[in-house]
Amino acid sequence: MLNKIDHLGIAVKSLAEAVPYYEKALGLKCGRLEEVPSQKVRTAFFACGDVHLELLEPTDPESPIAKFLEKNPAGGIHHIAFGTDDVEAQLRQAAGAGVRLIHEKPFDGAGGKLVAFLHPKSTFGVLTEFCMPKPGADGH
Repeated sequence: MLNKIDHLGIAVKSLAEAVPYYEKALGLKCGRLEEVPSQKVRTAFFACGDVHLELLEPTDPESPIAKFLEKNPAGGIHHIAFGTDDVEAQLRQAAGAGVRLIHEKPFDGAGGKLVAFLHPKSTFGVLTEFCMPKPGADGH
């Protein structure tokens, strides 16, 4: 069962340029920087209430974020992530409803989370992520 909006993923060309906006103009504090080799990105996390903003900077021109930025040069919201207690059960539910999965099994994501994505072509154009704390991890 989905239990919250965990975070919004926001594609940016440069964390060095974007982080100051979130800190100085919005008054948010960057809680963590992290590189996620599996997704070829560097991330910066900001808490805003119970929801996090995850800025995503590509580390490889072939990464999903680099491809997103090719189509959306200004950057922008890349995905919405829903927190759950069981990513695999959410994937089964979505697949059972005819939704196209990008990942059939969860994998290690940022913040010690297990994550998996649904294809935006079957989610009304919104790249959708399911995430949960990896057993023994704190999450974000």
